[in-house]
Amino acid sequence: MQIGIQARGFKVTEGIRTYCDRRLRFALGSASHKVHSVVIRLTDQNGPRGGIDKRCAVRATLHEAPLVIIVQDEADLYVAIDRAVDRVARTIARRLERAWSIRRASIPLSSDDSDADARAS
Repeated sequence: MQIGIQARGFKVTEGIRTYCDRRLRFALGSASHKVHSVVIRLTDQNGPRGGIDKRCAVRATLHEAPLVIIVQDEADLYVAIDRAVDRVARTIARRLERAWSIRRASIPLSSDDSDADARAS
């Protein structure tokens, strides 16, 4: 999984970069092998004026499912990162589960399985 971190309106420190990387890898867990790349874009909308102006936009490209894009605005940058990454992880889990269910439903039963089901009835 490739991870890119970009910032607009401030400089990405090594601490922010490490935090994003660790948080993302932890949240995705076992699903990380299904993710091709993730780009995290951090912005400070209002600069030094403050307010709910820290934005974390996460774009995840998956191998077998549609693109996932999540945008989260908060007053604190780390809270925005946490919530955006959590939402991305939940969305990826749902999409992978849906794709697995569709593949599972489309697999025909072999003749041995259908005979066993008929006998069990």
